[in-house]
Amino acid sequence: MKTITKVGLAVLSGLLIAAAWPVRGLVPLAFVAFVPLLYLEDKDYSFGISSIAFLIWNTLTTWWVWKTTAIGTIGMIVLNSLFMTTVFWAYHFVKTRLYDNKKGYYILIIFVLAFEYLHLNWQINWPWLNLGNVFSHHHTWIQWYSVTGIAGGTLWVLAANILIYKFLLASFRPQRSGAEKSSLFYSIIIICVLFIPLIISKIQYHCYTEQGSDVEIIVVQPNLDPYTEEFTLNPRQIMDRNLSVAAPLMTENTRFVVSPESAIQENIWLEKIDKYYSINELRRFIDRYPQTCYVIGISAYGIAPEGSESDFAARRFMDVDKWFYAYNTATLITKDSIQLYHKSKLTPGAEAMPSWWFMRMLKDSALDLGGTVGTLKKDNEARTLSFDNHKVGTLICYESVFGGYVTEFVKKGADMLFVITNDGWWGNSPGHKQHLEFSKLRAIETRRSVARSANTGISGFINQRGDIIEKSKYWEQTALRNTLKTNDRLTFYVRYGDYIYKIAAFLTALLVAMTIVKLILEKRWKH
Repeated sequence: MKTITKVGLAVLSGLLIAAAWPVRGLVPLAFVAFVPLLYLEDKDYSFGISSIAFLIWNTLTTWWVWKTTAIGTIGMIVLNSLFMTTVFWAYHFVKTRLYDNKKGYYILIIFVLAFEYLHLNWQINWPWLNLGNVFSHHHTWIQWYSVTGIAGGTLWVLAANILIYKFLLASFRPQRSGAEKSSLFYSIIIICVLFIPLIISKIQYHCYTEQGSDVEIIVVQPNLDPYTEEFTLNPRQIMDRNLSVAAPLMTENTRFVVSPESAIQENIWLEKIDKYYSINELRRFIDRYPQTCYVIGISAYGIAPEGSESDFAARRFMDVDKWFYAYNTATLITKDSIQLYHKSKLTPGAEAMPSWWFMRMLKDSALDLGGTVGTLKKDNEARTLSFDNHKVGTLICYESVFGGYVTEFVKKGADMLFVITNDGWWGNSPGHKQHLEFSKLRAIETRRSVARSANTGISGFINQRGDIIEKSKYWEQTALRNTLKTNDRLTFYVRYGDYIYKIAAFLTALLVAMTIVKLILEKRWKH
């Protein structure tokens, strides 16, 4: 195969999957996007050329990270493209060793699922491009995510691609015996694979009845420019930005007011949290509405206990031999209590550096996005916040991309989900729009309503079917009031979590072991 042909196939695959991606993508393209790569792998595989497809996909769908850091974005795109290419190479290698590259297409599904599971759980996690996310803009297609999570979407995409590729092979080789029967067989299977999940989802969507009681919630969008205002305005001005838009919407039925991630930038030390202007101003606000609590994000610090200096997140004071932590925290404030939850799924590069031994020298090199530089301290588990017989899972920004982690809040009794985020770093780009869409997936997986407060948009409300029932405009200081349904029932996915991913990880280990054993035996036979 000519080099120009191979490059063309790789470019085509990259363009197709990028063109399918939210928020304006043509989603059906995802079902054929990998067909050119599959043909390339079958006929004349090249690691370097196949990497072009993944580089295009990553670049065209996540270029907006550039608005925060140019060098970091280049590194992220190149590294993630390399990871994806390596997974595809591993598929080719194992398929060739076990099946002489004549069959074994299922290996691709297993390896990609295992990689996505890894990308949800290791220290340089970046599940933004996990294939199941591609359907977020067409949530009526994937109501069965309440059973499978996004892993079911990844399986759907890859299975369809493989079947369509096999159909095309059979169709363009009519001279082979049984080619017509093979084409008919694959046609029937493709129709079933594409349309049965779609029909099931549409039925689920129209038959699902929201569960639970009504709760009135206000979400605040203060519209603080993270580059020029959020970290420079004084606490009084910031509180005014939040409370001035919330107050006119308050009623006797309002139970929760929600403001975004890191809305309070007052260098708050947790040991004396009730001494700060912002906290006391919020309490004065609540005194006027005692039936209400306030959920808001803060950038906070805390003294590290003695002996914590070996903790990767610990930071040393410059003038004394003591250590402290920095947090990205959600706090729930009532008239007589303060509850805290520290962000657990930290953004690689921006909030955390890997703690691997060979990278420990970079522990203080995390980007300055949020007023603190270096790796943040996190909670080791999902922690719900409680008020008025309700428990809420408060997802801080990036955490809303981790479906399996979100189920931990629900297992602990969360009957609603809040997403507090600051998407203003990315400007008016696809980034904040994609982030909003992913919240719909969490609503479907858990059947929990979602209230979303974003600093600079988009804020809004999502019901248990994944419908956005109200949303704000981008770059507008505003607040929205709406009523959401609570729910205390657990979906299959909440009960069993990322079981599809775990099965794929087990099968990946088994396939790799089989390949190693076969290579060892072949080597011995040759001698």
